[in-house]
Amino acid sequence: MLFGELSPCSAEVAQHRWLSGFPSDAGDPMHKVNSIVMRAPKMAIFETAANLELWPKILPHYRYIRFLERAADRNIVVMAARRSGIPISWTSEQIIDRSKLEIHFHHLKAWTKGMRVVWRFSDTPDGVLVAISHDLRFRIRTLAPIVDLVIGDFFIHNIANKTLRCMKTYVEERANKVAA
Repeated sequence: MLFGELSPCSAEVAQHRWLSGFPSDAGDPMHKVNSIVMRAPKMAIFETAANLELWPKILPHYRYIRFLERAADRNIVVMAARRSGIPISWTSEQIIDRSKLEIHFHHLKAWTKGMRVVWRFSDTPDGVLVAISHDLRFRIRTLAPIVDLVIGDFFIHNIANKTLRCMKTYVEERANKVAA
């Protein structure tokens, strides 16, 4: 896929930022939220998002996910994706919180070490709002504005939006097949 080319998983995705780019009560953290409304059963969406083995099959920008540790509600994984042909990878802990219907990731290695990611699923009149929030406190404060642009805007925004669009396509196609 080339720059500016539309993904086969096209849909409207919202990206939210604090007005200044940073939360007003913090020093140099990055906070990004990407969201989309999916029209499928909430539990089907949640289980699809929690199932990392499925991701490389339904998300074309994911190259692979390798499990280093595996359990029912906690995994350590190496995740690898592409952003406009640029390969990236990171190690993350995944916590699946079925009581709150949230999926948490804590990045353990690479440039995003320390980043906290939370997937949330909220009922709306139009469907299920799926929101992914990314929070990272930069290790080198003087580089925060540059790192925010590169990691936040260039990589996270792009990959999170593709993930949401492709997951939406997948869960809605499955929901429509069941309804037909």
